[in-house]
Amino acid sequence: MVLVLLCCLLWASGCLAQGTASAPPAGVGVFAPEGTKGVEAQAGSVLVNRRTVVTFGSDLLDAGPDERARRAAAALGRVLARDGPGTVTVWHGSETAGLKVDGELVFYLVAGDFVSSGQRELDDAADGVRARLQQAVLEVRERSDGQRIGIGLAWSAAASVVALLLLNSLFWLRGKLLQKLAARFRRWQQARPAGDPLAGYADHARAFVDLATRVLSWGGVALLVDGWLTFVLHQFAYTRPWGERSTAWLLAVVEQFALSIAAAIPGLVIAGFIFVLARLASRSLGALLERVERGEAQLGWLDVDTAGPTRRLGNLAIWLFAVAMAYPYLPGSHSEAFKGVSVLAGLMLSLGASSIVGQLLSGFSLMYARALRPGEYVKVGDTEGTVVGVGLFSTRIHTGMGEEVSIPNAVMFSQPVRNFSRLVSDGQFVVQTGVTIGYSTPWRQVHAMLLEAASRTPGVAQSPAPYVLQTALSDFYVEYRLCAQIDNSVPARRVEALNRLHGNIQDVFNEYGVQIMSPHYMADTAQPQVVPRSQWWNAPASRSAVAPADRAGEGPG
Repeated sequence: MVLVLLCCLLWASGCLAQGTASAPPAGVGVFAPEGTKGVEAQAGSVLVNRRTVVTFGSDLLDAGPDERARRAAAALGRVLARDGPGTVTVWHGSETAGLKVDGELVFYLVAGDFVSSGQRELDDAADGVRARLQQAVLEVRERSDGQRIGIGLAWSAAASVVALLLLNSLFWLRGKLLQKLAARFRRWQQARPAGDPLAGYADHARAFVDLATRVLSWGGVALLVDGWLTFVLHQFAYTRPWGERSTAWLLAVVEQFALSIAAAIPGLVIAGFIFVLARLASRSLGALLERVERGEAQLGWLDVDTAGPTRRLGNLAIWLFAVAMAYPYLPGSHSEAFKGVSVLAGLMLSLGASSIVGQLLSGFSLMYARALRPGEYVKVGDTEGTVVGVGLFSTRIHTGMGEEVSIPNAVMFSQPVRNFSRLVSDGQFVVQTGVTIGYSTPWRQVHAMLLEAASRTPGVAQSPAPYVLQTALSDFYVEYRLCAQIDNSVPARRVEALNRLHGNIQDVFNEYGVQIMSPHYMADTAQPQVVPRSQWWNAPASRSAVAPADRAGEGPG
């Protein structure tokens, strides 16, 4: 495809160089006398071989700028139609200057044709017009020079061959580079230990490198084709103005790019200095508050629980302040496009991130309220388990049944939190369980059986001692609740502790022949469901094990 394009451009350049005529550009005020060789007048300007030689800006005698341009084009056409060396000279008068080609005057210049005025400025401007006209006239002569056309074709063919070789070399180098990089990625991936999360990013890195080399390669192709085309256009007088405009455009882009980089360097240095200071401040604050978080230092109202969120808030404030200070020094920060993108980003953040901000504020509120800490056993709604992490957006809880529940902080903040570890010490946590037993069973016996079941359960702390509460006297039964603490000798899983405790409660009740049932009566029983005094102390209940307050009101036994 590239070879076909090169051949077509060479053929077109040869045809144009041999003088293939083309219609003058359409427009108002265009004048091209018959027989002229690339001379035309357009909107007060004289163009020779598509080069603007001069633009008239004022009247001269009875002729306006357009009329002066038409007369100058006609005169140049007559002179260039004849064979001659094409020598251009300038005649300087007191208030005018005249341009001659092969000794024949073609047009006059006055000070009003240029922005500046004065004789010296007119002479300098006339010399510039002479140089442009001389170049254009020589190109008109060159268009009919067969030797120059042949040389141009030879150079164009050589440049095309070189361009093709460079294109092939470019893609060959890209292929070799990709092969070496792929081999290095494979060796790096094989050297990573099993389960390393970084090993999974090797394919992504390889894809990124492939995309980057492809973009760079096609960028190089574009520059190479532009350079080749510019060189070929310079070889022929007919297309040389196009080649010069292409060169000027490329140089202007490179110059603008280089000047933009140079202008951005001082601002980038200042912005980098601001970010370095912010980094130092962030690390200093982090080091101080990490010591407080580990309990190695005390700092006013900060403690172990609030040092972590304070460190996060402090770092956020430091970096926001750094970005605000460095923003004016960033390249393009004063452009309308940059401002528009900033406004759009702020609008999107304000509209779409309200829930995220709510979660963030709820997370900080939980941390500063000290409602729960990692390691504590809590119940939130229907979720019960050990807190393993309190983040900015969610709280993670292990239920003890092989589950990890992540609860949004906004939900945590809006619900009551039952903490079974806060009121106990030394890492213990509270366990509670309840049974409902009919009124025909002595309550002292039930108390004793529940306490015996607690004493049989491994890990139930004996200090403080477990206790039993009668939480309700319902219509058909009494509700009993056993409260105990689990010490550090068992895994910190409340579900496992309750499982063992429930098993021992069933065993103890079975041993003493007490049914764990809640009776419901449809009619009055034949005998009242009361406990005779003689059965108040049925085993395993004991008078000596009961507190004096529990024996009050017994009367004579």
